[in-house]
Amino acid sequence: MSWKDDVDELKRQIEMAEQMGGGDSVAFQHNRGKLTVRERIASLEDPGTFQEIGAITGTATWDGHQVSSLKPSNTVIGTCLIDGRKVAFSGGDFTIRGGASDAAIGNKNQFAEQYALDTRIPYIRLLDATGGSVKTFEKIGRTYLPGNSGTNISAELLQHVPVVSAVLGSVAGLPAVQACLCHFNVMVKGTSQVFVAGPKVVEQATGQTITKEELGDERTQLKNGVIMNLAETETDAISQIRRFLSYLPTSVWEMPPVTAPDDDPKRREESLLSVVPKDRRKIYEPRDVIHAVVDTESFFEIAPFYGRAR
Repeated sequence: MSWKDDVDELKRQIEMAEQMGGGDSVAFQHNRGKLTVRERIASLEDPGTFQEIGAITGTATWDGHQVSSLKPSNTVIGTCLIDGRKVAFSGGDFTIRGGASDAAIGNKNQFAEQYALDTRIPYIRLLDATGGSVKTFEKIGRTYLPGNSGTNISAELLQHVPVVSAVLGSVAGLPAVQACLCHFNVMVKGTSQVFVAGPKVVEQATGQTITKEELGDERTQLKNGVIMNLAETETDAISQIRRFLSYLPTSVWEMPPVTAPDDDPKRREESLLSVVPKDRRKIYEPRDVIHAVVDTESFFEIAPFYGRAR
């Protein structure tokens, strides 16, 4: 007896899941200037290293004893390599129900976080989700008291491994909390926002009509320190994630990676003799000092817009 038929069936269902929300939903995502979750993963990983976990979790339609269609869950989790080092991640799939993080989606995210904690590897969140869905409550006929019990894992994770969040769309509710439960976060200019609740909820509660951009785009969240860095594109955001992790160890149980510098260790930087004015009433650019002291092209600035005097 062979398992070939079973393996072929599993491959068929995985292919269904990889279609995400379907052609129209994918086109809608692209028309808004956004990548799909699987395109983001392809940009994040060292080529060919993505290993998905729970690929066929979702809702199946059956034709007798065979699955005729599969609507996958709107969260993709798994592992990949970044610069040869293993990381775990979760990514919201906005093409399926707007990435709503209700039903059992929270359990899938918690599994990914627990996996990163148990295996002592960095954890990355690719956030593009709008929180819970009222439609789910209508379907089951009840709601629940939000306990957010999974945040204890998120908090513990911060003590042991690097955690990074990328805001890649309109993020509200629990995903907005997850955007901040990290050591580094980044959002994309023009296509991402962070807020507790969306414009309709705010209008219902306060009577104020407001756009999602006014609620929480980069103009607000970078200045108040909720988000550390700004990216011009999603590719730029993922590049910043890869670079941030390159400075850190895989976990607190390891040392950070060591690479041979391209800069001459005996380089004499003459600009240091004049960059700081003798007149204490005059200002100077501290970044000029940093760039002169550290290895060439190695300075990675974090939170450049936070705490400015003007």
